[in-house]
Amino acid sequence: MGHNHEHNHTHSTNKKILFISFIIITSFMVVEAVGGYITNSLALLSDAGHMLSDSISLAIALVAFWLGEKAVSASKTFGYKRFEILAALLNGVTLIGIALYIFYESIERFANPPEVATTGMLIISVIGLLVNILVAWIMMRGGDTEENLNMRGAFLHVLSDMLGSVGAIIAALLMMFFGWGIADPLASVIVAILVLRGGIKVTKDSIHVLMEGTPRNIDLNDIIQTFEKSNGVRSIHDLHIWTITSGLNAISCHAVVDASLSVAESEVILREIEHELEHKGISHVTIQMETEAHPHEHSVLCQVKHEAGHHHHHH
Repeated sequence: MGHNHEHNHTHSTNKKILFISFIIITSFMVVEAVGGYITNSLALLSDAGHMLSDSISLAIALVAFWLGEKAVSASKTFGYKRFEILAALLNGVTLIGIALYIFYESIERFANPPEVATTGMLIISVIGLLVNILVAWIMMRGGDTEENLNMRGAFLHVLSDMLGSVGAIIAALLMMFFGWGIADPLASVIVAILVLRGGIKVTKDSIHVLMEGTPRNIDLNDIIQTFEKSNGVRSIHDLHIWTITSGLNAISCHAVVDASLSVAESEVILREIEHELEHKGISHVTIQMETEAHPHEHSVLCQVKHEAGHHHHHH
């Protein structure tokens, strides 16, 4: 139980930190969007767009933590843990949309850069940078930014947001001192590229999880060896490893053992394997024990056949 308790502790701290970050970022995003509109700066607007994606991802992470705690029910045996991944997908798609919008907006501005109120732009972008540094510091200090996909996503958002503010600061300075009107759309495009990259990555990762892909940090061969090294297991087949939600991986497979083993003896083997797998980051283990007489092909991965109405008849 010790492990679980510790998990819950980081869980509630994560939640508190996300909430504080969400409040700070959302309120400043409004300031920045209004500021971008008043000063006529696309760089500020794109940074606000970036912050919007931030605040969306923070809100999603919050809702995901909250739903993840909802009880497991008969209709959803994994509870709502998967929501986190759906939310991440939504967030990724939103990011891609924002980036495309900024690209579209900037085309016109490269052709004829409009007047920008540079002083206002500079002040707002400096405050923006400070806000991001504050939030990043809060997250670093208290949150689990290493392991939890949600927290890590939110943290990376905030970091790339800093770059957006830095871009806006540089653009404002260039316009003030050199009168380079083109600096504004240029900065906004650089930010948009960052947003787009983030969006594509989040989208790809969440699709990988939704497609029941093998978790990125798990080596299939290593897992197969774990089984084959174990005393008493002759071979395994029908192996599946997948992610339920970030940080929660599951495995199911069939293991062929000696027919003479008693249930108690095979259970000892199971305990050993489960212990090994726990160390490798797989906490949800289902293993079906079989004897050599099992009627399966010998491939490790299951060849799933989709043939309607096709049943084996045993005579």
